Amino acid sequence: MMLWLKIFLIAALPISELRGAIPYGLAKGVPIWIVWALAVAGNMLPVPFILIFLHPIEKFLRRWRFWSRLLDKIFEYTRRKTKKSIEKWESLALIIFVAIPLPVTGAWTGSLAAYLFGLDFKKSMLCIFIGVIMASIIVVAATLAGIKLLSL
Repeated sequence: MMLWLKIFLIAALPISELRGAIPYGLAKGVPIWIVWALAVAGNMLPVPFILIFLHPIEKFLRRWRFWSRLLDKIFEYTRRKTKKSIEKWESLALIIFVAIPLPVTGAWTGSLAAYLFGLDFKKSMLCIFIGVIMASIIVVAATLAGIKLLSL
C-alpha cells in the first residue's frame, strides 16, 4: 500500500509527474493497470487546484506594482505570441502540449498555460485529462519497450 502511495505522489509532483511515476511503479513490479491508474489519478490531482487558485494568487500579487507590471508583461507577451494559433487550436494545442512526455510539458504546465490563455475551466480540465491519458500511454509503452530491451 505504501508503494501505491509513492507512485501516486510521484505522479502528483510538478517535475516528475507520470513520467517518473510509471517507470518507478513498473520497476517495482506493480501491475501495469494499477501503476497506470495511480499515475493518471496522481497527475490529475493538482490540476483543478492550479486552475482555481492561480486567479487568487495573481490577484494577491497584483497588489504590488512590481508584480502587477511583471504579470502584465507575461500575459501580454504570451497572448500576443500565440493568440491566433490558440484561438484556432486551443483545445488540440493544450491536449498535445500535455500529451508530450518531455520536461516542461505535462499537467502542471498545461494548467498554467490554460490559465494564461484564459481558457474555460471545464474545457481545460477535459483537455488536460485527455493529454494526461495520451502521455501515460506513451510513457507505459516507452517504459515497457525499455524493459524488454534491457532483458534481451
